[in-house]
Amino acid sequence: MRFLGNVMATIIGIFIFFMLSFFGIVLIGTIFGGESEGIEVKNNSVIELNLEHISNDYAGKYKDPWMDVFSEKKNIGLTDIINAIAAAKTDSDIKGISILNEDSSLGLAQTKELREALNDFKKSGKFVMAYANNYSQRDYYLNSVANTIYLNPVGDFDFKGLSTEIMFFKDLQEKSGVKMEVIRHGKYKSAVEPFLENKMSDANREQTTALLNSVWSSILKDISASRHISIVRLNEIATGLLARTPEMAKANKLIDIVAYEDMYHDAIKKALKVKDDEDYNKVSITDYAQKVATTSLISDTDNQIAVIYAQGEIQSGEGDVNVIGEGSMRRSLQEARKSKDIKAIVLRIDSPGGSALTSDLIWREIELTKKVKPVVVSMGNYAASGGYYIACNANTIFAENNTITGSIGVFGVLPNFSRLSTKIGINTEQVMTNENANYSPFVPLNEKFKGVTLEGVERVYKTFVTHVAEGRKMTFAQVDSIAQGRVWTGSEAKKIGLVDKIGNLNDALKEAATLAKIKDYSTQNFPVYEKDFADVFANFPFAKSKEAFIKEELGEENYFILQQIKTIQMQKGIQARMPFEISIH
Repeated sequence: MRFLGNVMATIIGIFIFFMLSFFGIVLIGTIFGGESEGIEVKNNSVIELNLEHISNDYAGKYKDPWMDVFSEKKNIGLTDIINAIAAAKTDSDIKGISILNEDSSLGLAQTKELREALNDFKKSGKFVMAYANNYSQRDYYLNSVANTIYLNPVGDFDFKGLSTEIMFFKDLQEKSGVKMEVIRHGKYKSAVEPFLENKMSDANREQTTALLNSVWSSILKDISASRHISIVRLNEIATGLLARTPEMAKANKLIDIVAYEDMYHDAIKKALKVKDDEDYNKVSITDYAQKVATTSLISDTDNQIAVIYAQGEIQSGEGDVNVIGEGSMRRSLQEARKSKDIKAIVLRIDSPGGSALTSDLIWREIELTKKVKPVVVSMGNYAASGGYYIACNANTIFAENNTITGSIGVFGVLPNFSRLSTKIGINTEQVMTNENANYSPFVPLNEKFKGVTLEGVERVYKTFVTHVAEGRKMTFAQVDSIAQGRVWTGSEAKKIGLVDKIGNLNDALKEAATLAKIKDYSTQNFPVYEKDFADVFANFPFAKSKEAFIKEELGEENYFILQQIKTIQMQKGIQARMPFEISIH
């Protein structure tokens, strides 16, 4: 036994030695190498726009330098990509952009903003070319901005209109004995509808149909402008599946050339006047964005606009690049409010909502900040429910046409296992000092407790609507008539007064500068997340192996279902959340 103990101690010691050595090498390499040497961009270069590792607008900054050392994405977000494209427009070394991307995870509003940046880049006379082995609708929406579009001869082309699918769990609850007790306000608040019905309600179908039609119209408008095809014809192509093969897509002018990737690169060589037997100069968009971010000229002005990014679900705690927490958000607003150099604030929101309490805490901080400095909101893919809660009191609200917003409504979900426990022979007994001292999921929900919970839901809903009414200068009744949990696109939201202007983040910055009465300014990004050293390990492959393993074994679709169930289980307290998660196919 002593021998085995010595062996184990030796193995552990070796493991610790190698881990410490690895950390030391990475830290030394980060300090003395890599980015300190700079990224060389050769003359006559092409940017390769691969977005595989870009998902958030903001990649984050951390108070602990170790977090930056182990960051997978090198602190590059979509905003950095768009800034890099703007810089490339006037960079004499850059001659064009090549879109090589089949794994983009950007949302539709983010994609639209990137398309606009590429459109602006084309005005310089430089080219944008695109190639793919397969085009999904989402990826084609981006690629359609290119001057010339290539598709692999045996590739797939998906262009058939939008759809979404919602699962219902009422029968599952009946069969399993696990029931989700739902208390809600809002006839459109259908986040909980799957637990109450076996089919979609008329109200939910109405809002979902209107939402998809509005988003589809926005997509078609942009593709029509880029490809010079009428919207009527694009709908005919989608309805009849008239672009389902590369040849059919070319015949209908959705793409330009059916060819293999080597032929695509040969065409780029020709455009650059590079010899056939030579390689052309390339630089990845992430490297170029890193170069732009680290070599930007120091501004001549002390005036700054703070850009505070609110990304992900709204939860309690510090938060990070994927979670909006009151810790980082309130601290960022307070720092921006107190800074003499910061003259205005732009809040960039990409969130389907979450905790109503946390939303209110952030709302309050914005209310205090607005009394000192202008606050402008820029909505990304989502700014719905709790996401709209924290937007509603800004001086000006911007959204893209296909931003999903609204969903002004709240709900509470209480798991109940009483039927399941009866089925499997479990009985529970409660001992209490007072009648309402405890809610047990193992006994049927009584009407009194349900009434008290509904009272809390109604109170939060009233507060939510009141905040919106005050922020948007509307009456309670006016907001209530367009609330009830209904979801709207940005273009629809503008018509009913929930949004002021259609525009992107850059438009919001210009508005903030106007409100602050400044002409020249630089930007400062927030939040700076305060993370412990232990959080570094969350980015390591071995820390993700469980998730990766489950996804691999279950498949993408089943893993998505598992994540939905997990999300529901984590919804503690009253929620101001989007009615459903839309996955557009």
